[in-house]
Amino acid sequence: MNLNHLFMLRLFIPFCFLLLAMCSSSKTENTVYERIDSTKIAEAFSFCKKNGFDTATCFFVDMSIHSGKNRFFVWDFANKKVLYEGLCCHGMGKGSTPSVPVFSNESGSYCTSLGKYKVGIRSYSQWGIHVHYKLHGLESTNSNAYNRIVVLHSYYPVSESEIYPFHLSMGWSLGCPVVSDSLMTNLDALLQKKTKPTLLWIYK
Repeated sequence: MNLNHLFMLRLFIPFCFLLLAMCSSSKTENTVYERIDSTKIAEAFSFCKKNGFDTATCFFVDMSIHSGKNRFFVWDFANKKVLYEGLCCHGMGKGSTPSVPVFSNESGSYCTSLGKYKVGIRSYSQWGIHVHYKLHGLESTNSNAYNRIVVLHSYYPVSESEIYPFHLSMGWSLGCPVVSDSLMTNLDALLQKKTKPTLLWIYK
């Protein structure tokens, strides 16, 4: 191998590593964004605009995702990206398991309810960072949420990072969407700046 070949090789190897890093980054980013169906994003934006909700951001919770993976997403409509994401517990009632959530709108069911919610007022919580937000169910599948005291709050044992292939433990939610303290801190800071209600949509 002559000096010219060695010189070209020294230039080529760093380029290969750079290309590999770019491809890896792009793949990771696309994987995150593909977790939210584009039709859900479009429907959420239309709903927010029509009903006087905040059209800057909304919260998506995809209960079809493994509980050890991030399934709570804060979506930025304008910049078309995820601002924050994290783990989210589901309710423990009616035989719900870590891998198979059971959903219900019944009082006393201790189950998560599917559907769109209006994020309401900020209040004290005995859990997590001691902040919770009232949730108002907007559909027949979650109309009892407020009376059931289903609220958005955190709990300190919820991991700040994904724990897959392990699941979140049961018993940390009686139907509330429960997130980590760090994610709740970010949500709280975001919500306190809002002048219009924020949409939270739990689906599977």
